[in-house]
Amino acid sequence: MSENDKKEIDQVSGIETTGHEWDGLKELNNPLPRWWLWVFYVTIVWSIGYWVVFPAWPVPSGATKGTAEWTQFSRLEKSQQDIAVLQAGYIENFKAAPFDRIMNDEQLYAFATAGGAAAFKDNCATCHGTGGAGGRGYPNLNDDDWIWGGTIEDIHQTLEFGARSGHPETRVSAMPAFGKDGLMSREDIATVVDYVANLPRQGHDLSSKGYDLFQKNCASCHGTEAKGNREFGAPNLTDGIWLYGGSKDTIYKTVYNGRSGVMPYWSGRLDDNTIRQLAVYVHSLGGGEKSEGTENGGSQRKPESPAAR
Repeated sequence: MSENDKKEIDQVSGIETTGHEWDGLKELNNPLPRWWLWVFYVTIVWSIGYWVVFPAWPVPSGATKGTAEWTQFSRLEKSQQDIAVLQAGYIENFKAAPFDRIMNDEQLYAFATAGGAAAFKDNCATCHGTGGAGGRGYPNLNDDDWIWGGTIEDIHQTLEFGARSGHPETRVSAMPAFGKDGLMSREDIATVVDYVANLPRQGHDLSSKGYDLFQKNCASCHGTEAKGNREFGAPNLTDGIWLYGGSKDTIYKTVYNGRSGVMPYWSGRLDDNTIRQLAVYVHSLGGGEKSEGTENGGSQRKPESPAAR
């Protein structure tokens, strides 16, 4: 009997079967499409070439290097070099540009806010929060309530030298400890606290004892209208924005014990370009003020995704 005589042909399709059968169903011996076979052969050849050119086979030292000696580390290094070259061009322009030019140059402004945002997360977010919203004892950088001033020059000075930081050029102010140092009696402190706590809602009561005590003990720094004085770092007491809290108990502790929070200086810790980028970024967060002598100082410009201040 010949080999062909042994072949079984399916009567319906006329195609030879493989001899495999399951529950009466026989498998047809259909050949693979020729195009599919060629693609399969090409992938085999391509894979062999890949093994030769790129790292592929594991070896005790890591993996075969391949003729191209390509690695993810070399790719990362190349990308970082490209970024550094691109950044260098911006840095040179940024370094030579005054703030008013930066605030009105779209590319320089975008460069500054991007760099400032990264530096803020690394150096400032610990106290002010990742979005700059602050917390008890740490100012909110998103509103327009500034103790030392909100122009970009003011912000830059605060960043550079800090407040009560120990730097020779630091901003210095002191909230006296009226109770601890015996400057006022507890009764008078309570009267002043009651008066100050009601200022945001009720305004000044010129006939009250609290008003008289305030004028004698507090107005020299906070002003006769209690709207603060940035020269002394004295906050506005009429706007309802409180650094340490606005409850009467908290205000009493502030008046009795005084306050002397510290803002660290960044001069010498961060390079000048980074400090300037931080100033631009903080100014952009929502409360930046117009610089004197400029048309807009960039104060209307906002980054694409501003953090809340």
